[in-house]
Amino acid sequence: MSHAEFVQQGAAVDYTPTEDTPAGTVVVQGDLVGITKHDIKANVLGAVSVEGVFDVVKDSAAAIGAGTKLYWDSTNSQVATTATGNKLLGKATHDAATGTETVRTRLSQ
Repeated sequence: MSHAEFVQQGAAVDYTPTEDTPAGTVVVQGDLVGITKHDIKANVLGAVSVEGVFDVVKDSAAAIGAGTKLYWDSTNSQVATTATGNKLLGKATHDAATGTETVRTRLSQ
């Protein structure tokens, strides 16, 4: 008897939201953080990307350097550079200067 059975590639994982969820929504499930690529209706099976590169909203007053670890701040619905109280989202792939509203982020779990 095998110990494991292949289910899917893993770049995206199944997700069924309890409310309508628009594309680009950051979804936190325990320590698993991903982003929806498409709108998902409430109680309908969809998918959350856990791999890939996304432009993610950040505090426009913050400057973030390429390679910086990024965390999802659910309270403020934006990227943070501190782990305390936040979940790992990935790493910045480019510098994001003050005055910009997003940071290019490579998702990593």
